[in-house]
Amino acid sequence: MIWQQNADKYFTPASNTKLFTFYTCLKMLGDSIPALKYVIRHDSLIFWGTGDPSFLHSDLKATKAFNFLKAANKKLFFATGNYNGDFYGDGWAWNDYNDYYQPEITELPLENNVAEFYADKNDSIKVKPSYLKRYVKCDSNYRPSNFSVRRDFISNKFVYPAVKSPKGFVQDVPWKTSTALTLALLQDTLKLPVLEIHLSMPDSAKTIYDANADTVYRHMLQPSDNFIAEQLLLVCSSAKFKILSSDSVISYAKTHFLNDLPDVPQWADGSGLSRQNLFTPRSIVALLEKIDKEVKNDSLLHSLLPEGGVVGTIRHAYKTDNGQPFIWAKTGSLNNVYNQGGYFVTRKGKRLAFSFMNNNFTRPVSEVRAEMARIITWIHDEY
Repeated sequence: MIWQQNADKYFTPASNTKLFTFYTCLKMLGDSIPALKYVIRHDSLIFWGTGDPSFLHSDLKATKAFNFLKAANKKLFFATGNYNGDFYGDGWAWNDYNDYYQPEITELPLENNVAEFYADKNDSIKVKPSYLKRYVKCDSNYRPSNFSVRRDFISNKFVYPAVKSPKGFVQDVPWKTSTALTLALLQDTLKLPVLEIHLSMPDSAKTIYDANADTVYRHMLQPSDNFIAEQLLLVCSSAKFKILSSDSVISYAKTHFLNDLPDVPQWADGSGLSRQNLFTPRSIVALLEKIDKEVKNDSLLHSLLPEGGVVGTIRHAYKTDNGQPFIWAKTGSLNNVYNQGGYFVTRKGKRLAFSFMNNNFTRPVSEVRAEMARIITWIHDEY
């Protein structure tokens, strides 16, 4: 440790929590993400969700599991009930239910668990997946200050105002998850009947692997994707316990992978949306060292994280040094919270791990972010 201040104090980490999720995945998952568990019985294919966030994801575009179901030439049965947790993590803000960054947690997510609303060339409101259009209507009584779509809290009733939409309008709104909706979306996409079944997963169940793990981690870390982070904890649980339980995975990781951290982490969810998460800066630095040893490839590790001046959530916070990034770090932000944790290289070639945590401030976050960047850049330049 070169320098520390308040390193033993607990802070709200926000999305720095994703570093803990990332390390747990490195320890528990292989090169590809398990997408489905299945068995074949006579003329039927019975499958269980693993929580895989990449299944028909809009950016990841993982299709192996989908193509497997499509080409099975069997009666399809979705075995439900492996996930019995809440649709939100502990300590999440329920009034954020309409915001893109807070999709619900499910055992078999589809298309990010988010509806994409957009204006077509005639400025008419459309939705993807198109199956949801039956739940969308114009409401003259809905008058937001800015044009937006609003979902009912307990159902998939979406409304938009009776005014002309702005050019290029796009909004992502999480849908209300349910087994019925999952079955309906599967059938609409596969163009095949899919029935629900209640059946415990046998030990003989086989696994379909889909998206490349590093690609999924990159999509989680660089834009700080909460949906991917939460679902990956369920994938880890599926790989270890057969059931889907974030709490079980967190407990297992704390006992088997994180028991040597300087301070016991208070870890509540996969994404950092929960304010029940509490970590110390010195524990995050120790975790970063563990991640570095696990990956064993600086170039690969740097490519997964946001790069200052290049890509991700610190793209605009830092400038490059003659076109070369010198910092790779995960951000974490909530109201009155802004943190960074990662690695940077000085001009003399020293590679440092750091955790810089700021909580409970009332000044604009832009000022806090700029001061952090000034200090890190000064260390880079001078040492």
